Amino acid sequence: MLRLENVKIVQDDFHLSADWAVPEGARLAVIGPSGAGKSTLLMTLAGFIDPVAGRMTWNDKDLGPIPPGKRPLSILFQDQNLFPHLTLSQNLGLGISPRLTLSAEEWDKVHAVLGRVGLDGMGARAPAQLSGGQLGRAALARALLRNRPLLLLDEPFAALGPALKAEMLDLVLETTAETGTTVLMVTHDPNDARRFADLTVLVAEGVAHAPRPTAELFANPPPALAAYLGQ
Repeated sequence: MLRLENVKIVQDDFHLSADWAVPEGARLAVIGPSGAGKSTLLMTLAGFIDPVAGRMTWNDKDLGPIPPGKRPLSILFQDQNLFPHLTLSQNLGLGISPRLTLSAEEWDKVHAVLGRVGLDGMGARAPAQLSGGQLGRAALARALLRNRPLLLLDEPFAALGPALKAEMLDLVLETTAETGTTVLMVTHDPNDARRFADLTVLVAEGVAHAPRPTAELFANPPPALAAYLGQ
């Protein structure tokens, strides 16, 4: 279970609070106005921002003392964060070893996950040789290789067209369902939330509100969400 206990985040005049929990294997959308703190929430979970109060736990283990690279999570950003001077296989290998000192068995895992996300035979290519959809698949493949129980998605597919984005969301759904991964996905698009998430967190007016069933939330939006959606 992921639990945020009276968490308070402060950066200059920005404030955000959160106090809720979600079960393991949940799929959450995180939605709200620009600047409300959606990405800040994910960055705090990832360990790049320290809350000023409260604590965050995963299966009752306090995440606070754990450095970002050791936390039980992976995070995908919009820019995919692939190194241009490395091949696709090497970029994925970093998910296993930062020094790329992989055994033959580990390289086999890299090639297997490339096939799993539809990139079979592309391991020798540079990121610049890949399309936007292929870059998204590569970033997802690296996260799968890390094999962490939490996956944070900070709009990694926002630059894709509607059909390709839907395809990528379905791929995330399929692959994370197999592993029971808990997923939090920042989005500006309510259609993405409806397609992907059982639960949705509304971030607005200084609060990351407790998750609510996605269909119910959009059917009866609170005033802050209604204003965001232009209703």
